[in-house]
Amino acid sequence: MQTDLTQSDADALLCLEKFRVDSTAYAFPDLGGQIQISLQSENQRESFSLDISRRRIALTTKYQGRARQSLVLARLDFNSPHRNPDETEVGVPHLHLYREGYGDKWAYEVPADMLTNPDDSWQVLLDFMTYCSIVEPPIITRGLFS
Repeated sequence: MQTDLTQSDADALLCLEKFRVDSTAYAFPDLGGQIQISLQSENQRESFSLDISRRRIALTTKYQGRARQSLVLARLDFNSPHRNPDETEVGVPHLHLYREGYGDKWAYEVPADMLTNPDDSWQVLLDFMTYCSIVEPPIITRGLFS
């Protein structure tokens, strides 16, 4: 069972174009809510998951072995500052990216051009999907308060 990726494999998976697996419509979660949406590569050899809660958004890749394994490639957090393994602290929001040997334990400042409107949770989702190379996004409907 694969439990770790090389950095080059993780970077390639993050950049790989991702597509929705079907036409299921998902409701954008209200505060405190969450959803998990399956995605796949164009050739359907790689599967991914877009996990959305109103406090963070994550992209994971799934591998099939004896048991299912999920590795976070990117996660955007808005809940609290983060302390990295080297004791440096990153503020809010911050971006966790897979780092070989550490998984998603390292966080970084959000790139200046990544979020077009950090105060709009819907726009944050759209920007995150672009950052993660989701070229055919899942169907997500906005709620009354999203």
